[in-house]
Amino acid sequence: MKYALIGCGRIATNHIKAVIGNNLEFVAACDLLPEAIERLLAEHGLEKESSIARYTDYKEMLEKHSDVDIVAIATDSGVHAEIALWCIDHGFNIIVEKPMTMSMADAEEVIRRSREKGVKVSVCHQNRFNVAVQEMRAALENGRFGKLSHGSINVRWNRGRQYYDQAAWRGKWASDGGCLFNQCIHGIDLLRWMMGDEVEEVYGVTKQQFHDYLECEDIGMAVVKFANGAVGTIEGTVNVYPRNLEETLYLFGEKGSVKIGGTSTNNIDVWDFADEGEADDKIKGLQEETSNVYGNGHTSLYADVIDAIENDREPYINAVAGRNAVEMILAIYQSAATGKPVKLPLKEVKSTDFTGLFG
Repeated sequence: MKYALIGCGRIATNHIKAVIGNNLEFVAACDLLPEAIERLLAEHGLEKESSIARYTDYKEMLEKHSDVDIVAIATDSGVHAEIALWCIDHGFNIIVEKPMTMSMADAEEVIRRSREKGVKVSVCHQNRFNVAVQEMRAALENGRFGKLSHGSINVRWNRGRQYYDQAAWRGKWASDGGCLFNQCIHGIDLLRWMMGDEVEEVYGVTKQQFHDYLECEDIGMAVVKFANGAVGTIEGTVNVYPRNLEETLYLFGEKGSVKIGGTSTNNIDVWDFADEGEADDKIKGLQEETSNVYGNGHTSLYADVIDAIENDREPYINAVAGRNAVEMILAIYQSAATGKPVKLPLKEVKSTDFTGLFG
């Protein structure tokens, strides 16, 4: 299959690894900064590949390479929706980095138009493919937890001035959002997915403690009421000194308790079930080595999208999943802004509604 990449920044290296790992034909790359393209290609030994065309305009690129099978969107968050909708309207299957959009209206439009056009949309919530996460999911689907009581996600990371100075779009309501939209969305996606997806109510608090040079929050917390009666809690922050500490996902049921830890939900720290057998001994203490905080899931996500195209099925992580993660974060923002719990589903809420929240 033929492949093109839009956006060659920090996360793009994981996309290139996935391209190579899945033997895709890499035909074109696009970035507003030509040097970003060359730097990314050189990182993977592809700088001399004349078969990879370089562009600064994604529309020009895709008009010249209209036979591309998969387009990946790895730009700043604020333009994900605009590029995704253009690609969908022109019949391209897409893999879009998180968050899929910055507004509910755009999220619903991505879902609607992709169905109308019959194209595949997958969102990079790649931690769903972590080995530890897949083991938890299998136990859940097999009923090993019994009735769920509660769960939590804790993303305790560090981001300082140097990180935000690397790109002008970071930490702004229109182009990024705060720590919940950028760093913590993967964990929020996992929590909602594990807890049954259907949410009744969210109560959230956000603060800007140490990053007064940003527009958005550097810590967010929430309590979530799920439709199945379970309760969830969310803690997301970039205020942990002096470096990333952990991203941990807990799930508690009447017959099982699991804690997934590590820096990016990649290790099994606790694995206790009432029906334990020999197979569980191999799972306890599982650790998946990762080269960065983004984990290894992009390669598996790409493989899934390829299979979804070949077999004309929905991707494992589809546009609805992307919408659900966006909705959770916007609900937390709305609750924090109003001081009141927010009922779901959300309508007509966007990140820029909260401009000026922190002065």
